[in-house]
Amino acid sequence: MGYDPDREEPFFFQKPPDAAFSTTVKSQVPYPSATHDLHHEAELIVALKDGGSNISIEKASSCIFGYALGCDLTRRDLQSKAKGMRRPWDTAKGFDFSAPCGEIWPKKDPSSTSTDDLKGCSLECRVDGSLRQKADCTNLMIWSIEETISALSKYFQLSSGDLIMTGTPAGVSSLEIGNKVEITCGPLPECSFSMAERGINRCPSH
Repeated sequence: MGYDPDREEPFFFQKPPDAAFSTTVKSQVPYPSATHDLHHEAELIVALKDGGSNISIEKASSCIFGYALGCDLTRRDLQSKAKGMRRPWDTAKGFDFSAPCGEIWPKKDPSSTSTDDLKGCSLECRVDGSLRQKADCTNLMIWSIEETISALSKYFQLSSGDLIMTGTPAGVSSLEIGNKVEITCGPLPECSFSMAERGINRCPSH
């Protein structure tokens, strides 16, 4: 997903592994430090069972184990500042608990393409019950899942267990302490959490 229908080259950033955690209906994410403008970005996640370097588009689908829903939490004010100064986005994207994820849903048919499993499914994000983001999770992707895997493997050696967030549709906006976030898409397990008070040591599962 993205904003450019002319398919400019995709770009990537990383979140540290400990930023990701599996959510439950009671999960709480502490509002991060050093920001006053935290945004939600609902995303489809691809979980890999295999990897490698320079993977072809044709072979990329065989690397997929399954899918999940997640939220790319972003310190938008820090990101905007970094963009203006041409600096990396690490502090804006890679903070504690910045990648809440729903349960992984295994791919039904290992030989199918990614779009077969999720065809016609809408990725939706609600905050306190109000719909903020909605898009067909496959038809609106500028780069297909297979193309994304192939492009990413040209820069990094991919491995089993890697999680790839595939981008977010329009409608991202700010979150406040106390907000309830619910991300859904067809048969995929929901990703849901509430925003708690600041405090980086707070366990997100309680």
